[in-house]
Amino acid sequence: QVQLVESGGDLVQPGGSLRLSCAASGSIFSGTYMGWYRQAPGKQRELVAGVTGGGVTNYADSVKGRFTISRDNTKNTVYLQMNSLKPEDTAVYYCYARLTTATAQIYNYWGQGTQVTVSS
Repeated sequence: QVQLVESGGDLVQPGGSLRLSCAASGSIFSGTYMGWYRQAPGKQRELVAGVTGGGVTNYADSVKGRFTISRDNTKNTVYLQMNSLKPEDTAVYYCYARLTTATAQIYNYWGQGTQVTVSS
């Protein structure tokens, strides 16, 4: 079982910055794919950024150049540095982990979410 606990959500003005953290506990390995999703009111949950165990990253077009995802495998923690925040970045941000076992079974895990509000 894997538990994901997010932190760092807050109210910030447009143009500001925030860093989200997601601490993973349980049977998680350095090879686990981890990512951040977000869901705004009335919209579907969407991928914001992801990072493989080897450090390969991918981003939604809407956040490229502004957000940076990183991970510290020694701490089982993934981060999302968000710069130049816009009101449209307002959403609940969810940490996600995809664990693939040696027998190719896939397990998906979600955190409880942290609110990010960008407003003046």
